[in-house]
Amino acid sequence: MHPYQQRTYRHTIDCGGLTAFRVVVKETDLWLRAEQDLTQTARESILLHRGYVEQYIRTHPDFADALMPWEDRALMPRVVRDMVDGACQVGVGPMAAVAGAIAQRVGHDLLKASPQVIVENGGDVFAKTDRLLTIGLFAAASPLSMRLGLQVDARTAPTAVCTSSGTVGRSLSFGRADAVCVVSRCCALADAAATAVANQVKSKRDISKGIDFFKKIKNVDGVVIIVGDQIGLWGKVSVVPLKVPEVQRTGGKRT
Repeated sequence: MHPYQQRTYRHTIDCGGLTAFRVVVKETDLWLRAEQDLTQTARESILLHRGYVEQYIRTHPDFADALMPWEDRALMPRVVRDMVDGACQVGVGPMAAVAGAIAQRVGHDLLKASPQVIVENGGDVFAKTDRLLTIGLFAAASPLSMRLGLQVDARTAPTAVCTSSGTVGRSLSFGRADAVCVVSRCCALADAAATAVANQVKSKRDISKGIDFFKKIKNVDGVVIIVGDQIGLWGKVSVVPLKVPEVQRTGGKRT
């Protein structure tokens, strides 16, 4: 059992007055924004796509624990295919892409009812908006955490920003980066790529190693790597100072 960590970073996405709502189904905990409250639509979408993943795991028990790309390419649901394809591109197991894949599928479902949608799933963000977004960079105990924002242009097409960390959260990581954020048009790929890059980063000295690894990945736009007080950037990313109340930077407690 992992201790609950307050997700204060959820409130550092500048969403331009969209309606915010939260939907939780088992381990899937989504924070969403749209032009109207689409709670029921989101819940139905989560149940649908989670159901596909759960059924696939029941018929393929090794899928949930695979740490390498999944080789079985037989008939599978689209959400599982998203996971498998994204993970195969970067050499990790398919579950490294599950949060991004769910966010992506739910996001596309909500876009049928709202032209602007933001879906956040455990640090993985799917967005389609009519204005530039600024997303706060949550990086555990790093002094840079919640002090920098990543500007994202999701006006012409849906865009994803996915984060992996070796120092916070429940996701498996073989590295020690405080945060690796990947920007891509594909949320499942961004999720898998963030995990793969984070696995390369054991210390501040490995930031350049992580960037070199990232440069070999196709169909991704940019990466931000934070380790302690050091940051590395590559690609189409724009980082700006972020003004966040002290109560949010300290997890809800003033110091």
